[in-house]
Amino acid sequence: MRYIDGDNETGMTAEELWERSGLTGTYEAWSFAEAPDKLAELVVRGIKTATCSAYDLYRINSEPIPRAGDYSIILNSKKEAVCIIQTRKVTVTEFRRVTREHAFKEGEGDRSPEYWRTVHAVFLAGELASVHREFDENTKVVCEEFEVVYKQDRA
Repeated sequence: MRYIDGDNETGMTAEELWERSGLTGTYEAWSFAEAPDKLAELVVRGIKTATCSAYDLYRINSEPIPRAGDYSIILNSKKEAVCIIQTRKVTVTEFRRVTREHAFKEGEGDRSPEYWRTVHAVFLAGELASVHREFDENTKVVCEEFEVVYKQDRA
């Protein structure tokens, strides 16, 4: 699941990056819940082009699931804006049906479905436990594919 946080003590804020990009519309600013710096770096490098989250958390928090065309600003652990992504495809499916292709696009570990399932089963179980829900192979997940559409210049 993503955590939305607009605070930023140092570096470029989400608002500053959005303004600099010249894009129009609305966006959400968020960081990856697990290893935000590492995963943000994978996104910037074009290795991570997908993510997933527990469908039930959107329902419980009364939040809409991401949609194709949505913009997001990825934040690092210091809440600094790193890049802007645009959602290209969203699929809701059971955990056990997540594809090899999606696991690869998540860009983590050896990019295998086995690695993906092991890591995400633990992560999703923890997220769902925090709202008193149980995880199993039939748990619905929101699989999101995205593309970096803007990133700040790096020194």
